[in-house]
Amino acid sequence: MFELTFLGTSASAPSIERGLPAAMLLHRDQRFLIDCGEGTQRQLLASGLGFKKLDKVLLTHGHLDHILGLGGLVSTFARWEAASELTIYGGRWALERVRNLLQGVVFRGEDPEIAIAYREVEAGVVWQSDYLTVNAFPVSHRGPGCYGYEFREASHRPFLVEAAERLGVPPGPERRRLVEGNAITLADGTVIQPDQVLGEEIPGARLVYVGDAGRTDNLVDVACGADALVIEATYVHAEAELAATFGHLTARQAAELASVAGVKTLYLTHLSRRYPVKAILDEAKTIFPNAIVARDLDVVRIVKG
Repeated sequence: MFELTFLGTSASAPSIERGLPAAMLLHRDQRFLIDCGEGTQRQLLASGLGFKKLDKVLLTHGHLDHILGLGGLVSTFARWEAASELTIYGGRWALERVRNLLQGVVFRGEDPEIAIAYREVEAGVVWQSDYLTVNAFPVSHRGPGCYGYEFREASHRPFLVEAAERLGVPPGPERRRLVEGNAITLADGTVIQPDQVLGEEIPGARLVYVGDAGRTDNLVDVACGADALVIEATYVHAEAELAATFGHLTARQAAELASVAGVKTLYLTHLSRRYPVKAILDEAKTIFPNAIVARDLDVVRIVKG
């Protein structure tokens, strides 16, 4: 299961109700901040998430509305010693802009009190553990090095308690070893194989997160079958030409992608201040009924459908 908090859902500039792009994804004991628009650190406090265990930032691209909040956030980390290290992932151009912001403006050439690592993203695995894989994939927007991120939870085989009890497997380390895929030998010499106490494999949840995008035909494969798709809906279809000019999507385009890719739930974000929310939602729902317009500080849980 994933827990996703939308910290900022506006496009380009904040509104009274919406801050600039940022979201926090939680999985087990891991936290991933996705983009960091101006005002993100205040939203982290308002959401109750705070700064604890925040050590990874994934940037979708290098436009200022997605990165400027890093200046304040990292400055706070350094002053308060709220974090000892931070790894920032992104395309080359995005990382260059962040380096200029942090080294040239925030720290002005001095050594910061926080260790900052810059990891250039390419298509493929960005981060991995036994329970989660984060993959990057290219996205078409204005400027080089734009990426989206796929969060793929590891599959698992449920432990069949009744079967274990029937076979005489005692609670404790023996069961843990079986879950880990190792055979055990009982006190009477009976050998128990993992397959005897593990059920059929259950796929994990999958979230596909797209920042700004100017086309969707290259996103169908990566979004296919996702339990949740987060993507921009900056314009409505009546202004599709304007959307294309600035490398953005309409609500209809986002919904068409969700429909073709067969995703479970569509979350729309990066909304322009020029439209009421109802206009975006109505346009999307006519094509993909399970569409939701995200609001700042909304928290959603994403499980395998």
